[in-house]
Amino acid sequence: MPDGKLNLAEEFPPVPTGHWEAAIEADLKGADYEKRLVWKTEDGIAVRPYYRKEHAPGADLAPGQFPYTRGVAQFWEIVEDPAIPEGALNAARFHENGATSVQELAFALAEGVDRLAAAEDPAAEAAALTFVFAVGSNYFFEIAKLRAARMLWAQAASAFGIEAPDALRMRIHARTALANKSIYDPYTNLLRSTTEALSAVIGGCDALTVMPARYPERLARNVQLVLKEESHLDGVADPAGGSYYVEALTDALAREAWKLFQQIEQQGGFAAAQGFVDEALAASRAAKEKALATRRKTLVGVNNYPDLGERVLTEATDLAQAEWRVARAFEEIRLRTERHAADTGRTPRVLLLKRGDVKMRMARATFCQNFFGCAGFEIAESAELDPAADLVILCSSDAEYLDLAREIVPQTDAPVIVAGNPKEQIAELQAAGVAGFVHVLSNQVETLTEWQNKLGVNQ
Repeated sequence: MPDGKLNLAEEFPPVPTGHWEAAIEADLKGADYEKRLVWKTEDGIAVRPYYRKEHAPGADLAPGQFPYTRGVAQFWEIVEDPAIPEGALNAARFHENGATSVQELAFALAEGVDRLAAAEDPAAEAAALTFVFAVGSNYFFEIAKLRAARMLWAQAASAFGIEAPDALRMRIHARTALANKSIYDPYTNLLRSTTEALSAVIGGCDALTVMPARYPERLARNVQLVLKEESHLDGVADPAGGSYYVEALTDALAREAWKLFQQIEQQGGFAAAQGFVDEALAASRAAKEKALATRRKTLVGVNNYPDLGERVLTEATDLAQAEWRVARAFEEIRLRTERHAADTGRTPRVLLLKRGDVKMRMARATFCQNFFGCAGFEIAESAELDPAADLVILCSSDAEYLDLAREIVPQTDAPVIVAGNPKEQIAELQAAGVAGFVHVLSNQVETLTEWQNKLGVNQ
């Protein structure tokens, strides 16, 4: 620095995207790029391992500029009343009924366009309209969803000849979602609500309601106060603006939502396409439930990492405002166990019998503790048989299972199952008396229900 200036541009010259790609390919050592580094959302949107400016159209837009993707100063209103405001377009119901992000955007846009088409004064209707969106826990996607909503609405409203910025810029009242909340582990619900509130604010909501989900209402308000008074997010215009990742997600969601919106319009608009909408929501709900049951998606405290000592049967656990919740199947299983314990005075006891290879037995015991703990069973671990056990799970390595089964099965009246999927030994293990197998490919809802039935757990 002979002139006393720090010339970072010279010290760190731009690196072309091709150089990054070459470095990645070298590190992959022949592995498939798409399979290893690109993942696809439930809407089929491909998410790259990194983003650069060329991947982010619109990154140079200024806040408050058409199509209003970027928000203006974030003076959002704290709203504690959980009711949908009168006259608002309730797009939150799509999310709460299992919609994907693209479906939420397309259905909301189509319903909004129906309102403009029916209005005597579309500009006045647009200026007065508030959209209510539910915000889930997919942090960056929820930020991008609200930004994409404004972009889509501005484009659609302008087609009606509307020019006033107040009418073109969508007013958004965000609500933290209930579809992903559970009657179990309420403070995990609070953590989810916190990230959702943050997504809503960064995404540019005009008003926000944090929906209490089995935690005190005062905490719901405090979440917003922390974002305002401690994080000072009310003083920043579009804090996600310029993030290549968020800009790319915004563009991808908007493009896919516009395609779906056009399909709805081809059917005559939102009101005429109710059958199509209902079928799409049903398919999305089923996919989300399956993802949870097969543990491809984790809901902490529900299908993984349960609080083994938690009991809610005697508590007020109602989440009545939720139209649908993905956790319900797991809650019904666990409540069934609690009712059985209340009726009989005893909770079914599962013994994780750990022998042999240290690494494998520990890994499989941990897996089974989380897997069966989600049913509310009592979980015990030991290297020896427990005469009080109602179900014994062998936790060892594949190579050791056959000998272990031949030793343990004759010594207990409880059914014995194996943690793992030793395909080459299944027939021999069954011949030795093994009653089943549990592993990462098991459907958790089906497996837990099966063992509740076999152990005589009351309905």
